[in-house]
Amino acid sequence: MARDDPVRSQTASNDDDDDSASLPNLVTIVGRGVPSRFEIAVDGEIEMVGGDPEREATVVTEKVAEGSIDVGVQRFRFSGEMANVRVVDWNGVPAPESSSTPNVHVDYGAPSR
Repeated sequence: MARDDPVRSQTASNDDDDDSASLPNLVTIVGRGVPSRFEIAVDGEIEMVGGDPEREATVVTEKVAEGSIDVGVQRFRFSGEMANVRVVDWNGVPAPESSSTPNVHVDYGAPSR
């Protein structure tokens, strides 16, 4: 199985540090087959893992990732604590009022693959 490589934001440093040490936490967004939007904010740094932000229309800055998903999975590694997660369905109805919003899984201290 291929290893997922983090995609650094343009504001992130290009250190040769081990990503798992500097970004020890993982958040996973899982689509439910309905176009939805998400925004993830952290108080540290965030990077997309194994994806193409341009192709997936995901904006990743130093502390925030936002984009859309309908099927599949998008993963992000981050440092610090999760500050905010907002998911809404195609009508703009937020979770938990909508059963169509993506699932969000947060793992602190998640090992890198």
